[in-house]
Amino acid sequence: MANVVIFGMQDYAELAHFYLENDSEHRVAAFCVNRAYLPEGGWFKGVPVVAFEDVEHTHPPADFSFFAPMSPKHMNRDRERVFVDIKTKGYRMVSYLSSRATSFNNEIGENCFILEDNTLQPFTRIGNNVVLWSGNHIGHHGRIQDHVTITSHVVMSGHCDIGAYSFLGVNATLRDGICIGEGTFVAMAAAVMKNTEPWSVYKGNPATKLEMPSTRLKF
Repeated sequence: MANVVIFGMQDYAELAHFYLENDSEHRVAAFCVNRAYLPEGGWFKGVPVVAFEDVEHTHPPADFSFFAPMSPKHMNRDRERVFVDIKTKGYRMVSYLSSRATSFNNEIGENCFILEDNTLQPFTRIGNNVVLWSGNHIGHHGRIQDHVTITSHVVMSGHCDIGAYSFLGVNATLRDGICIGEGTFVAMAAAVMKNTEPWSVYKGNPATKLEMPSTRLKF
């Protein structure tokens, strides 16, 4: 069991608090935000909110772990920055794997947020700082690299390799054995039949590459 500090106070953080308190061995000790965003009164969901600038003094790394389940804004790079900042302070970061997910002792990295009804088939590896929202099929012998978001009801067939920073929209489908290039944005309901190019956007069935790079997406 770990005493955990959650980074953030928005939807993902509130959900993380619920899941950790109700479906894990961990205890949420505090929330943490940058000092400019400290709430009036200094409490959220019944626990204190502390400034990230001071957290190693109020909640030292020797006694507390961290969880930073942030949104995929800027192709997951905002979440990467916070992940790196927390690791630089010397914290261990926990992952959450829902008790209602199906897994087979898969290799799962730090700071992963894996919700209910995901199926992780054998021999698939999950990197650091990955979000798998509800109800995905993660096929056998696959690899999801660091800082990836997979939304809901995505089918990742066997032997796929998902590049770092990628985003897969609701109901996207990947055929077996393909590589999703770093920073690929796969739109909702897209059917990806072949390898994708890095930092590109794909939509449609079959999916085709758009002219704009994924770095220009505003979400």
